[in-house]
Amino acid sequence: MGEPKTAALFYEMLRSFTVLAKELNLSRTVSRLNSTRQTVRRHIRALEEYRGTELFSVNDRQYALTDAGRDALEGALDIVALSDAWMKNQSGQVRGLDQLRSEKTNGHYYHLQQQPISRIWDGGPALLRDCFNAWVASEGRIEAPEFQAIRAAVVVFRRLGEEWICVEVGAESSYSSWFGRDWALSSIGLKSADLPGGHGFGRLLVAPFEEVKRTEGVRLDHIVSELPREKGGAAVPISYQRLLLGCRFPDQSRGLVSVVVRTYDLCIDGLPREEIERMPSDLLMDIR
Repeated sequence: MGEPKTAALFYEMLRSFTVLAKELNLSRTVSRLNSTRQTVRRHIRALEEYRGTELFSVNDRQYALTDAGRDALEGALDIVALSDAWMKNQSGQVRGLDQLRSEKTNGHYYHLQQQPISRIWDGGPALLRDCFNAWVASEGRIEAPEFQAIRAAVVVFRRLGEEWICVEVGAESSYSSWFGRDWALSSIGLKSADLPGGHGFGRLLVAPFEEVKRTEGVRLDHIVSELPREKGGAAVPISYQRLLLGCRFPDQSRGLVSVVVRTYDLCIDGLPREEIERMPSDLLMDIR
């Protein structure tokens, strides 16, 4: 089979695949895509021919992903999300590391730039160094004694199916001091993917979690955004460094620890210093 005639065709083929993979029903897929049955079937056939394997099985008009389809789905979702964000100038790379940006005109305000891990030691907040060192000493085991010294400063997530679920909020974490302890504790059990910006951009916001899960490693991001401080309240500017650490629970299942320090000490290319310092100074965390 020849190459796709246009990038747009390839994109539409992936959209047909990802929506059908979610709906597992041709009629609902056609309705969501504002397409036709013939077009969706043609897109799926073409993808299966290109990949040399079946993506779906069909029994009495009911679709089910094959093993190959499940293996292909995450990558397809990433491509669609990245394509949407790239076309809106919301995603890119700086010196080989991720950068995301979304202005208020898109419904929310979010700027992220991934940083080299070495910045932890280049004058960064001591809390991040302490958490990294505890992670190394504990060998990534959340319940290890070496990890307990910094436990109150972190938020812990666990993977449940396709979602990241918040399972613990430290009393001294940035999350607790920003939202208040009652609201912070009420967040336990919520999905990390429930973020502003819609499905596509929301998937990119969770992409750092997925990266750390795959590598069982660490990741450092500098982020400027806006978040309310109370339910129903107005959004408030927030600027912070975030360290993500891949961890293990006692049963060897994988978890993730997030450590956040609110600070003006950020490097986000193209973002003016006055934007970074929009967060009120009384919200800075007194962590050296």
